[in-house]
Amino acid sequence: MDLIGIAPRIPEMGETLMGSELRTAPGGKGSNQAMQCALLGAEVTMIGSVGQDAFGAALLNVHKMAGVDISHVHISDTKATGAALIEVEQGNEGAGNRILVLPGANLELSPRDLSFLEKEIKDYDMVLLQLEISMETNEYVAGLAHKNRVPVMLNPAPAVELSPEFLSHVTYLSPNETEAAALTGLPVPKGEKGVDINGLMQITDRLRAMGAGSVLVTLGDKGSILDGEKELIRKVAIPMEHVVDPTAAGDSFVASFCTALSAGMGENEAMDFATYAAALTVCREGALPSLPDLEHVLKLMDESGYSGDILKFT
Repeated sequence: MDLIGIAPRIPEMGETLMGSELRTAPGGKGSNQAMQCALLGAEVTMIGSVGQDAFGAALLNVHKMAGVDISHVHISDTKATGAALIEVEQGNEGAGNRILVLPGANLELSPRDLSFLEKEIKDYDMVLLQLEISMETNEYVAGLAHKNRVPVMLNPAPAVELSPEFLSHVTYLSPNETEAAALTGLPVPKGEKGVDINGLMQITDRLRAMGAGSVLVTLGDKGSILDGEKELIRKVAIPMEHVVDPTAAGDSFVASFCTALSAGMGENEAMDFATYAAALTVCREGALPSLPDLEHVLKLMDESGYSGDILKFT
């Protein structure tokens, strides 16, 4: 559950600052991404863990209402539902945020809770992982998917050290710019216009050398870059008139990209689709409440003059 504090700026260390509002909203990276896939028309099975508390009940209900299969969500007897404390800055320079994740029951999810996947994983088009559950569980699922030739997307957040074996089972690695730098130990690349392409390519090359398949780096309002096995693809962000909260934009992008690939689109079109979906999320507050459905993504693409085959997507 996201606890969101709104203020004109984020306080400095040791500073007390008066904010304008406190809100709660269902969230979590895996939760956001599962919901976004479902809103875009995918059949989604959510695997996770919540506590026996009001936050857990609310999370389960919102996913069930959206059509997400929650039958494999574990309910902990001892841990509280995971939460995130999100400071949102809404100042004259635009919106920004700072997030502290408190995993709670998330870390109780273990490979023994996923035995059903031994038989069923081959039925999935893609597995989408994040690092808000234990590394042991992620490595187990990625290995099982790789063995059954099911593509794996890993959104490596929060960024921690990843083993070469784990990375070798990852088809798509999708960090943001800061996470990509942290995974390699290289500095965050900053250019005159916000993106140092040469520096970024050094990072993606290093990640691929470490074992990852294709590396998809999200760059916030600067767009995204895919360093793939066959080509390099760069996409610019869609400018939106009223930017409110960027909290779930990266999750929306990754989930939309995976949904598009699973629906049969190529990487280039999938990145277009994901770029438009992410653009809509920054126009609304919160995580899950900001995620767009398929109708609104296609509408924005049409209004923006996009002429690709995606507009035929149903």
